[in-house]
Amino acid sequence: MAMMGVNPSLIVRDKPYTKEELMEALRLAISAELDAINLYEQMAKFTQDEKCKKMFLDVAKEEKTHVGEFLALLLSLDIQQVKELKEGFKEVEEETGIKTTL
Repeated sequence: MAMMGVNPSLIVRDKPYTKEELMEALRLAISAELDAINLYEQMAKFTQDEKCKKMFLDVAKEEKTHVGEFLALLLSLDIQQVKELKEGFKEVEEETGIKTTL
């Protein structure tokens, strides 16, 4: 992700986010958290040090909570996203029989 190479404090803004920009920022935050989860879980997989493995997995778990926090905020702003998530859950259930409710 190219954005992660930029120090966010260096981005100059002269006005607050619009609703659309805030939704984009929340999606970017979700993406960054998912990347972090994958990174920490991969690090845990490849370390033999049990203390480090435990710490990597603990931090990955915290990142999963962050995904939920950002997603909750996004869903409070984007009704279409709510509708499409529900549709996606429904399709998985219909095609696989897997219950997908939280």
